[in-house]
Amino acid sequence: MIGADYLIFRTDLALENTEPSRHVKTEQDGCVITRIEEDGNTYITLEVKSISDHLDSSNTLLKLTAQELSALLPESGEVLVAGLGNRAITPDALGPLTAEKILATRHIKGELARVTGLDKLRPVAVVSPGVLGCTGLEAFELLKALVKEFHPAAVVAIDALAARSPSRLGCTIQLCTAGISPGAGVGNSRPRIDESTLGTPVISMGIPTVVDAATLAADLLGGESQDAKETVEPRGAAMMVTPREIDLIISRGARLLGMGINVALNPSLSIEEFEELT
Repeated sequence: MIGADYLIFRTDLALENTEPSRHVKTEQDGCVITRIEEDGNTYITLEVKSISDHLDSSNTLLKLTAQELSALLPESGEVLVAGLGNRAITPDALGPLTAEKILATRHIKGELARVTGLDKLRPVAVVSPGVLGCTGLEAFELLKALVKEFHPAAVVAIDALAARSPSRLGCTIQLCTAGISPGAGVGNSRPRIDESTLGTPVISMGIPTVVDAATLAADLLGGESQDAKETVEPRGAAMMVTPREIDLIISRGARLLGMGINVALNPSLSIEEFEELT
């Protein structure tokens, strides 16, 4: 909180919302990995070069993402992957586009699995629940029904995130075991999706794609939160800031997260095989 008790910096990143003294940092293959433990939950942040400026041609970052996700997943059991967000709005399309990269395997059983050589794959189901304004359904409601129906060992939820600092947009990947509140970073919080609400472990993943304009202005004005609010939210209309190359961040980010999830869930297949199958 800054200045008067008027504006709380909006961020979905634990890295920006906790004291640096609690951050445990390591570096691997040029990527800074920060681990934070809070209230029994684990937050892992990968700080990388801009996804839009640097092509991960050797899939180093992808493999690191898969490695970190694997450590958070239960060792066995079906997994439900949920791509949250609105496909029609580019900064919010990360979840749905990532879902398109996931290899669904739950339906591959029996003779079909044997003859295709896919009989040892972990069962994976994929869903893009959309947003309330388009479907009339909360993402939480749909996921709750699916979890009740087939009892997955875990849910992996992917969503675009909000950051406090513009320097983190498209340069940060966050994984955590605390679940997620869709829309919280942009002031439109929906029902929380976590283990306490779904009844199964929830691992969330995301890349920050927007900064709240009032938060950015307050930072630039050195904490004049009231002035920032009035300047960037005329008539009370909140605004978000996103990079001009957001379409590239979303497309590359979706591949990075999607293939990372595939590798974490079914490491017996190569990235090239996943790309052919999806």
